[in-house]
Amino acid sequence: MIRTPLRPLARILEVRREGGNPDAIERENIRLRHEEMRDRARRRAEGRLLVMGVMFFLAFCVLGGRMAVLAQSEPAEPRASAAGAAILAQRADIVDRKNRILATNFNTHSLYAQPQQMIEPERAADELVRIFPDLDHARLVRDFTGKRKFLWVKKKISPEQRQAVHDIGEPGLLFGPREMRLYPNGKLAAHVLGGATFGREGVHAAEVIGVAGLEKFYDARLRDPAQGHKPLKLSLDLTIQAAIERVLHGGMRLMNAKGAAAVLMDAHTGEVVSIASLPDFDPNDRPRPPVSGDASDSPLFNRSVQGVYELGSTFKIFAMAQALELGLVTPSTMIDTQGPLRQDGFKIRDFRNYGPKLTASKVIVKSSNVGTARIARQIGAERQQEFLKSLGFFEPTPLEIIEAAGGQPLLPQRWNELSTMTISYGHGLSSSPLHLAVGYAAIANGGRRVTPTLLHNPTPEPGPRVMSRASADAARIMLRKVVTEGTASMAEVPGYAVAGKTGTADKPRPTGGYYDDKVIATFASFFPAHDPKYVLVVTLDEPVETSGDEPRRTAGWTAVPVAAEIVARVAPLLGLRPVIEPGELADITLTSN
Repeated sequence: MIRTPLRPLARILEVRREGGNPDAIERENIRLRHEEMRDRARRRAEGRLLVMGVMFFLAFCVLGGRMAVLAQSEPAEPRASAAGAAILAQRADIVDRKNRILATNFNTHSLYAQPQQMIEPERAADELVRIFPDLDHARLVRDFTGKRKFLWVKKKISPEQRQAVHDIGEPGLLFGPREMRLYPNGKLAAHVLGGATFGREGVHAAEVIGVAGLEKFYDARLRDPAQGHKPLKLSLDLTIQAAIERVLHGGMRLMNAKGAAAVLMDAHTGEVVSIASLPDFDPNDRPRPPVSGDASDSPLFNRSVQGVYELGSTFKIFAMAQALELGLVTPSTMIDTQGPLRQDGFKIRDFRNYGPKLTASKVIVKSSNVGTARIARQIGAERQQEFLKSLGFFEPTPLEIIEAAGGQPLLPQRWNELSTMTISYGHGLSSSPLHLAVGYAAIANGGRRVTPTLLHNPTPEPGPRVMSRASADAARIMLRKVVTEGTASMAEVPGYAVAGKTGTADKPRPTGGYYDDKVIATFASFFPAHDPKYVLVVTLDEPVETSGDEPRRTAGWTAVPVAAEIVARVAPLLGLRPVIEPGELADITLTSN
């Protein structure tokens, strides 16, 4: 911009020639300059006012439009955004082999309080105790009227309870969204599923973590967002699990037992179709672990995998199968059963006198301790250890529940000749019912070891061979004779040939020694005997059968009838068709016309 001088020389000279005052020129130029500056400032201010007016108008239009949209929308309660890192609450479902839900998620709410926002804290405490009778009224009043800024009232509430709290009308009582673990079948398969609880918690979310059973074993898999849409499919069959638990519960009460366990497993794949332990619990309301006393007294104790017992005469078939495999005996070999048998100052006796000699087959049928011990002596300690180790009796079963790792078999400190003889008939080595099921599966499937699993696997790999098919078949025939001719006659189920072995072992005292009147009764079996498909092991803790004149505790009177009822119930559900033997025809004489 070119500025005009206030005292231009040309005009000053001209005014002086005319006799005027040159200062007037300067004053006039100053006035003109000020007027120009004022006009320019006015134009600038008018432009700014115009721009601001347009902006205010546009903002008014935007707000008006937003208000119109909100006025036409459905009312919704505003929610504050969650602060900090998001908590992953989603957890994959668990289903059985037929895709039926065993564990899933359920949307609910938590209830918390901000006492500083409360209007009537004492009335709120009165109403909450009316809705939740388990709350402590005095503590609520103390918390609501104290200096606390936040407290949980209930971690999980039902929709009905939420509505009742909402009707109190207290602004200081607030709700947070929750996703909890739900087991829709209640106690069914409780020891397998285990249970879940909340881990990290916030007002707007809570982390769901497994605390026991399969939920804890596969916690990372179930919480993996990449697999959240894919349920974990188990080998369990919900219908069969329900049937077995029902029969087992009835059998436990009928036989006056302290506890019971049952394992039903596919003899060829190792898939566990059902596994039960009683007493049980509801994983929706999992009880607290015991802090004192015997762990087996708690309903949380899983007798199928954690219950490590001496399983008695059910072990005799392993000694016989190994002797057959080594060529030491044949089913018709005569075995000396004259007793008692003395070894290292101890006497080994039979339940009754079976005569001086029995065939190897009859040693199993009659359940001779003396005959089995003589066979084990021929096998020797080293070979016996190798064989039992190949069947899995030296380590916990690799089942996919966290408790299975605690089922470590109890082995003798010194495996001498006496140990070899007593272990052959089930004393001196303690294992779980699941261990026993794995051992019997090797006999049932023709000599291959299986790995027990809770996961459904339609294409399993065959396990390592632990005995020849000929030895396994010979042992299988002996176990069938135990049912048709021996101690397990009550296991006969019409249409379904059952093979198995009974075992009755004295229960050890916690302080050492054995009880005089308490036993662990077991029946290990498989069916159908001619072409075994499934292995079933039933164990009763301290059973007493009282229908006769004297109490009876042996497995033939206690565990066997329960197992027979289970087979009768579940065999049709497993798709096994009964084999009905034709009856004798009436005498008919064919004559010509």
